[in-house]
Amino acid sequence: MKGSRILSALALAGLSAAQTPEGFTPVVTQKLEVTFGTKSVTPGLALQKTETSRQPTIGLNGTATGTYIWMLIDLDASTNFVNPKQGQPATYLHTVIRDFKASGTASADGITTLKSTATGPVAWFAPAPQPESPPHPHRYTNLLWEQPENWQIPTSANQMLQSQKTGFNVPKFITAAGLKDPIAANYFNVTG
Repeated sequence: MKGSRILSALALAGLSAAQTPEGFTPVVTQKLEVTFGTKSVTPGLALQKTETSRQPTIGLNGTATGTYIWMLIDLDASTNFVNPKQGQPATYLHTVIRDFKASGTASADGITTLKSTATGPVAWFAPAPQPESPPHPHRYTNLLWEQPENWQIPTSANQMLQSQKTGFNVPKFITAAGLKDPIAANYFNVTG
């Protein structure tokens, strides 16, 4: 009995450590701080489309000394945006913005806000799932990478960003872009 409680606690601890949705690859354990207005996102938080219409503020717990790339993807899109039930399930690339850096020192609660003056290579595109019957939440996943020094987007990665938004494959992008695995992540849900 005691052993099963310990195993259950360990399993829950393992699940709670992931900042990416169950089944998403790669698994990321460091939380990316994501805030829409005054609402701080905890993994899996349900939000309204109206709450996510403006680009969020992002940050890291502790000191952030590097340069970063941020991505937002919808894991539950459809290949048919007009009538989602008629399409196939697909990942959809919403946003990729480079050159994020710390905007100052960490706040009193230890969060360092990251800012970028860049608007791409894929500009902010707010979550906008279509109404569905029955309604189901779309998991919007935020990923943050360390941006290599003097990084220029390789041609193959740029082609993916510009022409393969529907069915976007994060592991293939990581390889094509010459990046390591994401260092932080978070996700929220929006229902159409």
